[in-house]
Amino acid sequence: MKRLLLGDPLHNRDAMRQRLSNPVALAVFSSDALSSVAYAPGEIMLMLALAGAGALSFTLPVAAGIGILLVVVVLSYRQTIRAYPGGGGSYIVAKENLGTVPGLVAGAALLVDYTLTVAVSISAAVAAITSAFPGLLRYTVPIAVALVVALAVANLRGTRESGALFAGPTFVFIALMGVMIAVGLVRFALGQPFTVPAPGDPVEAVQSLTLFLVLKAFASGCTAMTGIEAIANGAQAFRQPEERNAATTLTWMAAILLFLFLGTVALSRLAGVQPSETETVISQLSRSMFGTGWLYYVISASVATILVLAANTAYADFPRLSSLVADDDFLPHQLRDRGHRLVFSNGIILLTIAAAVLLMAFGGVTTRLIPLYAIGVFLSFTLSQAGMIRHHLRVREPGWQRSLALPALGAVATGVVTLVVAVAKFAQGAWVVIILIPAIVGGFLWVRAQYDRVRRDLAIRPDEYADLDWQSYNRMHNHVVVLVKAIDRRLIRALRYARSLKADRIEAVYVDIDGTADEFRGRWDAAGFGIKLTIIDSPYREILAPIMGHIRSVPRPTSDHVVTVILPEYAAENVGDAVLHDQTSLFLKQQLFGEPGVILTDVPYRIDEPCTPLSCAIPPDRSEAAD
Repeated sequence: MKRLLLGDPLHNRDAMRQRLSNPVALAVFSSDALSSVAYAPGEIMLMLALAGAGALSFTLPVAAGIGILLVVVVLSYRQTIRAYPGGGGSYIVAKENLGTVPGLVAGAALLVDYTLTVAVSISAAVAAITSAFPGLLRYTVPIAVALVVALAVANLRGTRESGALFAGPTFVFIALMGVMIAVGLVRFALGQPFTVPAPGDPVEAVQSLTLFLVLKAFASGCTAMTGIEAIANGAQAFRQPEERNAATTLTWMAAILLFLFLGTVALSRLAGVQPSETETVISQLSRSMFGTGWLYYVISASVATILVLAANTAYADFPRLSSLVADDDFLPHQLRDRGHRLVFSNGIILLTIAAAVLLMAFGGVTTRLIPLYAIGVFLSFTLSQAGMIRHHLRVREPGWQRSLALPALGAVATGVVTLVVAVAKFAQGAWVVIILIPAIVGGFLWVRAQYDRVRRDLAIRPDEYADLDWQSYNRMHNHVVVLVKAIDRRLIRALRYARSLKADRIEAVYVDIDGTADEFRGRWDAAGFGIKLTIIDSPYREILAPIMGHIRSVPRPTSDHVVTVILPEYAAENVGDAVLHDQTSLFLKQQLFGEPGVILTDVPYRIDEPCTPLSCAIPPDRSEAAD
């Protein structure tokens, strides 16, 4: 099934071939930022509309301010790429320059951001689909979850393969949006204006226009900046030279995003677009310009596709970031392992589960998810800019004074946006992220403490090196217990293995759950194994508790005294065998594994292993039989 879904496994030597060219990397890492054009203008308008239709005139100035901030942050991230070409972005920059805890805060914020990127992008994609096909509105959540699963499978196939798959739709979106904006602006320039019919009731003021409302609109529109850090975070995925290619691609992405975002906002204001929770700004513009013919549906499909692919940016960066955090012992080490196709499979699966849960919890509604979205994004921006300030002050490379201005300006601006979003969106759901990020940081520190504790416990002490005199080492005392279920070939193999151990004592243990103790003892004595049989009566038909009680009763005065428990087991040949045979041994293993001073040995018997009188005979041990 894995080969069918994902293809053949990739060899370690293929890792360099999985690096991305600049055009493919643009599709993989920029789709999140580019796709924000589909919802960021609408978020600005929805906030300003609270002050009435007249307040919508502030949409373009607010968008222009966002564009300026975007340029500042992008230029700062170009510095980050030069300083940290190995990737890691905000997490690495903050950890190395501000300290471990700020780095973990940045890492937690980014992981939350990437999870919300998937949820917001997919929900916006479904909104684009339901705008064109309103009958599908009631299936929002199932469609969203199905798209997340499809993305996960595509990414599990490998970075280069998924990137090549997604490059075409990304460039189609850029082309279609560019044509729509260009045609619309040319029509207004030539005196052929058009007006977008209002999709619902007229906009009425419910509060006055204040500076704080404008700041809230600015903060909502700053979702257009989400994803611009992805290239810096994933610089190691680029072909060599990584630094130059990543910086070049970041510049391309910024230029395209600025044109699409500001062009869409300008065109929407010229055409009189009004905010709507049921139809996107792009849908309103394309419907008014081209009608509801084939081109309208092509544009709608392209928007839906790029929004789905926007989630792919998170799939490119979340697993990489989680692997870096895991490499520092702040996340389970399973997240740093590459899987079947040289991708961080466990990180992809974790992201898929988290995003699906979010979509189901919030009904797949973009507006309900947006308040959660911006805090993680801008908190990581702020910490990254602050980290770069510290980097320039610490390294003092040539021209560092000039380089210091960009991150300083970016840190102040993104810090203000973070505070505005936290205050303005707190009651709408931002409180979830404000609580979640510290909780994740606490989880990071707990994981690190567990790894440190185990590392200390496993470290060999100096006296233990000197104690390893293998020639004279005979102080380990071993009490062997063979668990007996039936007298058959499984038991024969287990007893032969027990005989091979240098044990102080060997005993067989049988749990009587049906009152057949005398019959079983008679069969045991007749077999002449020469090994003492201990029968434990269990009138309540318990198996695990009597065995555990007996093992715990074996004296172990020092750490050099151990009990070896041998489980004879039938090795199932197929699924049918596995289903038909009970799983008692599995539960026993789980219980015994955590028991101190106990060594667990599984002795499997397979049908295809013949048992001859010579190989299966158990030589009697008269002294032990007498005991």
